[in-house]
Amino acid sequence: MFLLAGLVGCLLALTAEARVGNCSEISDEIPFCTETNQCLLFKVICKTDKYEARHYEPATWVSTKEYSWSMDFACMNAFMRLYHYIDGDNENGQNIEMTSPVLVKIGEKKWFWEEKEFTMSFLLPKEHQAKPPKPLDRKVFISDTPALNVYVRSYDGWLNSLSDCHHSDVLMYDLMKDGAYFEDDCHFGAGYNSPMTLWNRHNEVWVIAKGDPMCSSSEELD
Repeated sequence: MFLLAGLVGCLLALTAEARVGNCSEISDEIPFCTETNQCLLFKVICKTDKYEARHYEPATWVSTKEYSWSMDFACMNAFMRLYHYIDGDNENGQNIEMTSPVLVKIGEKKWFWEEKEFTMSFLLPKEHQAKPPKPLDRKVFISDTPALNVYVRSYDGWLNSLSDCHHSDVLMYDLMKDGAYFEDDCHFGAGYNSPMTLWNRHNEVWVIAKGDPMCSSSEELD
């Protein structure tokens, strides 16, 4: 699933709150950011042939929550709610360009009969990072992420319940095998493509690193 497009932008930008950049200027740095003008930038700390550790600066997003047994149903509802916001359902009646990635925070269930909590977020473009328009829908809210170090596993195809479950399990298994510490009460799915894109899709699983990230048998990057 994911991303639509809406396009504007000039140069690579660095804001006080988030590194949100013009994709055409950073194609070598983030080659999979191809369908929107702006995306969230990051620094690769280290990497292996199975995953990499990244650092993200604080960022501002527009978000909404859904509770469901199915990630697929939750994301359909959440995506449309957020799309209405960027399509003008905000206090300024303003159209806001689409960015990359779309992020889905996936909570873990304490009991098998519980619904999972899914929080979907659209990254706000650099011109709205400091003062985004207020949502009109009470289920939509502005949220902030702090500076984060995350472990990332990338994969192609579609971001859905089955693929997310598989790739998050594989990532956590590899991290545990390598002795890396990470938060295990939630993880994130990140998507970079429009639902209309059928080939060459790029998705990611993120888990938050505890302490300084490490990559066993890795390439350390400056």
